[in-house]
Amino acid sequence: MCGIVGAVGKRNIVSILVNGLLRLEYRGYDSAGLVVVHDGKLNRVRSAGRVAELGEKSANTYGETGIAHTRWATHGIPSERNAHPHMSRDLISVVHNGIIENYEALRTELSAQGYVFTSDTDTEVIAHLIHSHYQSGGTLLAATQAALTRLVGAYAIGVVAANNPHQLIAARKGSPLLLGVGEGEHFVASDMSALLQVTKNVVYLEEGDVVEVNLADYRIFDAKGAEVTRPVHVSELDNDSVELGEYQHYMQKEIHEQPQALANTLEAVCNSQSLVPGIFGADANAIFPQVESILILACGTSHHAGMVARYWLEEIAGIPCTVEIASEYRYRTSVPNPKTLVVTISQSGETADTLAALNHAKDTGHTFTLAICNVPESAIIRQSKLRLLTRAGPEIGVASTKAFTTQLAALFLLTLVLAKLRGRVSAEREQQFLHELRHLPIAVQKVLALEPQIAELSKHFADKHHALFLGRGLHYPIALEGALKLKEISYIHAEAYPAGELKHGPLALVDEDMPVVSVAPNDALLEKLKSNLQEVKARGGELFVFADADTHIRSEEGIHILQMPEHAGFLSPILHTVPLQLLAYYVALQKGTDVDKPRNLAKSVTVE
Repeated sequence: MCGIVGAVGKRNIVSILVNGLLRLEYRGYDSAGLVVVHDGKLNRVRSAGRVAELGEKSANTYGETGIAHTRWATHGIPSERNAHPHMSRDLISVVHNGIIENYEALRTELSAQGYVFTSDTDTEVIAHLIHSHYQSGGTLLAATQAALTRLVGAYAIGVVAANNPHQLIAARKGSPLLLGVGEGEHFVASDMSALLQVTKNVVYLEEGDVVEVNLADYRIFDAKGAEVTRPVHVSELDNDSVELGEYQHYMQKEIHEQPQALANTLEAVCNSQSLVPGIFGADANAIFPQVESILILACGTSHHAGMVARYWLEEIAGIPCTVEIASEYRYRTSVPNPKTLVVTISQSGETADTLAALNHAKDTGHTFTLAICNVPESAIIRQSKLRLLTRAGPEIGVASTKAFTTQLAALFLLTLVLAKLRGRVSAEREQQFLHELRHLPIAVQKVLALEPQIAELSKHFADKHHALFLGRGLHYPIALEGALKLKEISYIHAEAYPAGELKHGPLALVDEDMPVVSVAPNDALLEKLKSNLQEVKARGGELFVFADADTHIRSEEGIHILQMPEHAGFLSPILHTVPLQLLAYYVALQKGTDVDKPRNLAKSVTVE
C-alpha cells in the first residue's frame, strides 16, 4: 500500500515522479502529491484525486530534486490536507509509508515546542521531528538519523530540504524501499516498476538502512549508523511486463498470463527427471529430513493457498500441517515444536503481518523457515533459511490471480519433495506427478478458452448483492478464494462454506436472489456435493456449477453448468481457480467497478 518515488538529477524530475506514481497506482491509494526543490524553496502539489490529476496540476512545476507519494489512508480522511508530502516550516518535506505508533506522544511533544500541525496524519510528526534536529545546524542525514531513533512503528520515508538542492535522504524499517542507480542521477522507490523508466540498476535496502542520495553518488548506513555497501542488482523486469497491452485490465491480463507463470515457476522441476530438495535452497537437504510437521502462515489469498496445501501435505506426504492467519498467530500463545517447518507465503514478501508472524515464530524457537514468494530480495525471502520464488512476474491488479496459482504450484512441489523423502512416493508415481506438472500450463490454457461462456454467466449477477460459494475437501479453500475475488472487485457480498455445512445455517439465506456457486470436481465427495446442490434447488436457489468433464451434472432450469475441459486430480484446485477468477472479473464489468483498483484495498499490505 502507498507508493514512494524520489529523484535527484540535473533535469526536471517532475515527469519522472508522476510517471513513477502512475506505475504504483496498483498498490492502492486515495490521494497523491509531490514536492520539488527549486531556487531554495519547496514547491508542493497535492491532489485528493488520481495521479493523472496530480500530473495536470504539476505540469508547469520545475525541480531537479523531489519526492512523490500515493497515500492509502490510515490516519485522517482522504483529503488534500492529509495527502503527502508533509512539510515543516517550509524547510523540510517528508513522504512516508507505514504507521508511526507513538505519533500521539510525539505530536504532543512537538506542539509544546511550537510546531503547528496542519494534517491529521501520523506522518507530519516525522517532518517536524527532523526539522527540530536540522535547525541546530547539523546535516540533513544526521537530523534524519536522530529523528528515526524516536519513531516506533513501520516506515519507508523520503526526505528533502529546501536548502539542499541536490540531496535526498531515504530510510526503511518494516516497509519496502529500494535505490535506483543511474548515471549522474539517482532514485528511490517502493517498487522497481516505478523506476523502469529511468534505470534497471537497483540496490535493495536492508531493514534499518538509511541512504543519502546525491547527484554523483550515494551512501548507505545500516541500523547502527555504520556505512555499508549493498550490492547493485540488474532488475529482470521490463516495461512490457508492466504494460497493459491488448487487455482491458491488468487483472484480465494476469489471468491470461497464468499458463506462462506456472511454466516459469515449474521450469526447474519440469526439466528434471526427479524431485530434489535443493530447489528450496542449499540447506533443504539437511532440514527436510528432520521436519515433523508444517506450520503455514499467510494472509488473504495466500492463506487460501495454504489451506489447499494442508490437504496435499497430509494426504500425499503424510505430515501434520497447521495453517494460520498470520495476524492471529503473531498475537496468540502457541506451543512451538523445533522440528516444525514454518512456511510463510506472500506475493510481495513485504506483508507486515506475515513478516511479524515469521519473526514471532523464530522468537519462539522455530529455526526451520521456508518462504514462498514472488519477489526476490524481499524481506521474507531474506529472513528465511529456505525459499522458492514463484516467478509469476509483476502482478499489478490488486486482486491476486497468477500469484495465487503459482503459490499453489510451489506448495505442491513442497508436498512432493517431502512425500518422496518420507518414502510415500514411488518412482513410478513421481514420474506421473512430474508429467501432470508439465501438462498443467496446457490444462490452464484450455480452461481460459471458456472465457466467453463465463462472460455470459456473469450477466446473471448484474443485479445481485449477495452470493454463496460451496466446495468440499481440497476445493473448499477454492470456494473461499472465489468468494474473496467476487467481493474484492465487484463489491458483491460473498461467503463461502464447505458444502456439508450448508444445512447448518447458510441454507437459511438461499432464495431466488442468492446465486450459489459450486466447485464440483469429480472426486470422492462428488455424490455428497450433488446432494447439497439438490438442497439449494429445492429452495428456489439459482446454481452455477463449475463441474469436471465427467461429473454428469446436467443443466436444467435454475442450474447453470460450466463444464471444465478435464479432471486434474490433486492439481484440480489450480484449474478450478481460473473460472472463478474470470467470473469475478466479468461480474465486476457488469457492475462497472474499478477492476484493478478496488475501493479501500491496497496491493501490498505493509502496515498492521
